[in-house]
Amino acid sequence: MTHQPPIRIGVLGTHSSGKTTLLKPIQMELRGHGLTVARTGRLAKRAAAIGLPKMQHHTAASTEWIITQGIADEIAAAAQGADVVLVDRASFDVLAYYHAAFEHRGEHSHRLERERLRLLASTQAPKYDLLLATVLDPDEPIDKNRDYDHRYRVLVDHHVHRLLAGDKIPHQRVTSDHESKNLAIEHALQLCRREAAV
Repeated sequence: MTHQPPIRIGVLGTHSSGKTTLLKPIQMELRGHGLTVARTGRLAKRAAAIGLPKMQHHTAASTEWIITQGIADEIAAAAQGADVVLVDRASFDVLAYYHAAFEHRGEHSHRLERERLRLLASTQAPKYDLLLATVLDPDEPIDKNRDYDHRYRVLVDHHVHRLLAGDKIPHQRVTSDHESKNLAIEHALQLCRREAAV
């Protein structure tokens, strides 16, 4: 018996820009309409748990691990037969963190590594039915219990949107404005209900 491939919704953006907060109401709305939902995430924490660097210390190895683990998580979630897979940190998100880390450190990554990682991330782009890219609001307060380097957050935000624009990847920008978030939630809901009805 074959299953219809699930709808994949990816969210990407710099840390504390509302990715996880955006996914929660999407997940609740979809489940409220009778759709089964699988969700991926916590990739950076899992990478750190096995000793890989994260944030401004990212390397090609940590970036590759997170991208490939994210791909494996998405495949596993789809294999469970869910109607929708919500992806916290789509592949280009990880690539943006990599570029921002090297710029933050004032270092240059190796050209072949950059190209290889970009190719790896780009193979995933066509799999997403909807990509939601959060936009950093510099006036939005951040969690004071977390040690965030503001300059690095800004660099990640810059690289996320630069990569999406550079590769002409269809996506919806989501600002901290309530109307923008509600539009993203509604877009996700309409997409999933339409596809589920086919």
